[in-house]
Amino acid sequence: MSKKKKAVEILSVLKKLYPNATCSLDYETPVQLLVATILSAQCTDERVNKVTPNLFAQFPDAQSLAYADRETIEILVRSTGFFRNKAKNIQGACLKIMEDYNGEVPKTMTELLTLPGVARKTANVVLAHGFGIIEGVTVDTHVKRLSNRLGLTKNSQPVQIEKDLMKLLPKVEWENFSISIIYHGRAVCNARKPQCDVCSLAYLCPSKKNA
Repeated sequence: MSKKKKAVEILSVLKKLYPNATCSLDYETPVQLLVATILSAQCTDERVNKVTPNLFAQFPDAQSLAYADRETIEILVRSTGFFRNKAKNIQGACLKIMEDYNGEVPKTMTELLTLPGVARKTANVVLAHGFGIIEGVTVDTHVKRLSNRLGLTKNSQPVQIEKDLMKLLPKVEWENFSISIIYHGRAVCNARKPQCDVCSLAYLCPSKKNA
């Protein structure tokens, strides 16, 4: 089986396993999604979703976040880890949105990448789930781990992994693949102890024998 056929087969299995898979972050607007995604770095979505209700109650939009007291933001996001840097990036991104993009989250990859704290992972999430625009494959820790375990890439850098996956999958399915494989990473293919005996992808996985 070619690598491309294998990738499509993996996607087919994942879509059957997780037919309702969607972004796990809670948000109401693109800027809230942007903020939540920045907070999700090296933190679980579950933890982020516990933090954002209070954050967004006080600072619901780009304007309020851009001109907020930084220490107040830090206190509100502290439990997500790296809170000072995250607060700085959130405020910096919102300030740039206000000054350069008329208060609206930009809708292109190039523009999103100009915002503090935004790399391709965050930009892909915002474009896909905030605007329905598919520009790439979101590569988080689950996507990185499973893509390597399944033999879809040999790379360790997210940007290169994304390029490899984009070559293997139809563009319309790029974000579906990311979301579905994230669900599988949480439910079955754990980082420390993958459950190969109950994994529906085991027959496609070259790493099964080593687990």
